[in-house]
This record gives sequence, C-alpha cells and structure tokens, in this order.
Amino acid sequence: MVSITQGITGMSNGAETRIKRSQIKILTAAEDVFLRNGFVGTNMDAVAEQAGVSKQTVYARFKSKEALFIQVVEQMTGGAAHDIGEDVEDDFEGTSVEDFLTNAAIDQLSIVMTPRLMRLRRMVIGEVERFPELGKSLYENGPQRSIRRIAKAIAHYSRLGELRETDPYTAATHFNWLVMGGPTNAAMLLGDTAIPSERALTKHARESVEIFLAAFREAARALS
Repeated sequence: MVSITQGITGMSNGAETRIKRSQIKILTAAEDVFLRNGFVGTNMDAVAEQAGVSKQTVYARFKSKEALFIQVVEQMTGGAAHDIGEDVEDDFEGTSVEDFLTNAAIDQLSIVMTPRLMRLRRMVIGEVERFPELGKSLYENGPQRSIRRIAKAIAHYSRLGELRETDPYTAATHFNWLVMGGPTNAAMLLGDTAIPSERALTKHARESVEIFLAAFREAARALS
C-alpha cells in the first residue's frame, strides 16, 4: 500500500503540501461516504463531490475505489490505535497491574465502542471475501495491536511476581476478548443502540479485570 507521503518526493515543498492536503481531504470525505453508503453504494463521484475536488483528482491520488477503501480502513484503525496509545511504549513504573489493566480496558472500550468504528467493522466483514486484505488490516490495527500491548504488560508483571508465569500472548488474548467480546458482539449484531453507556463500559472493564486477575494473580499468590 502506497502511503500518503510516498511517491511525491522530488517536488517543491509547496506542491508536496498541496498533494498531502488533497489526499487528506479525499480520505476524510471517503470515510464519510463509505460509512454512510457502504462499499457497494459508494462511487468516486460521490467522494469527489464530498471532498470538493474533481473525480480526476480522486483517481490521480487513489487509483481505484478499492484502493481508496483500503486506505480509509487503515487510516481509521490506525487512528484508533493511536488514540488508545498502542503505538507508544508503556511505562509500567509505579503502576499496579490492576490499575494498568483497568485503564487499558477503559481506554480500549471508550475508543472502539463508537458507532463510527462499529460501522467500519460491519462494512469490512461484509467485504472480507472479496478483499481479504481489509480484514487483515482491521485485525492487525485493532485486536492484534491491543493483544501485543497487553502481552508486554503481562510479561512485565509476571517478572515482578504479580502474575503467575504463563505465555504472555495467550493470556493477553484471553484478556482482550474478555474485555471486548460481549460489547462488540452486541453492537455488531444489534446495531448502534446496543453500544453501552460510558458508565456501563467502565463497569464492564473493571469486572473483566477482576475476572482476569482472579485466575492469574491469585494463582501467583498461591505459588509464592
């Protein structure tokens, strides 16, 4: 996948800036149009009109509707990961395992459980047979990044003796779906009205951490 900044080297700074702005405008417009109309119901004319550019400009920046759609998916999922903090190195010093996991769970639920990202998820699932790279992008920028982040934390707290020794990635996978499984399935199948309130999400996050630690922290104490 060609990124926004690739392929425009050798130009003046002014020309490069204009191209970047044009691409950002198109991606922002395409996100709105795809989420509103779905992949099949979207055409490049609608994207161009929303962005305030010509259809030729859209095709010059993104060669096809499929390429544009993939870029939108990567931008949305990557942006969510950035908001959660999954693209930065966590500092565990001075933070208990319970506090870290609780904060991570609340952040993840707050960012992911939105109508915008639930609509994206439904749309990608609907197109994954034709465009398997969409599902791969959504998985790698969503659950996979969350699991890797939690796995690092579990490895850290295991070394401190706060959690029992286990495979960090497997334990992180259990934690991720303990947190995300129920709310995500409800919203996916029942629609945006099934997205829990902020208070309910916080309660669910705390309960998920309690269940996880009942298995992993208590075992560590029994072995100490």
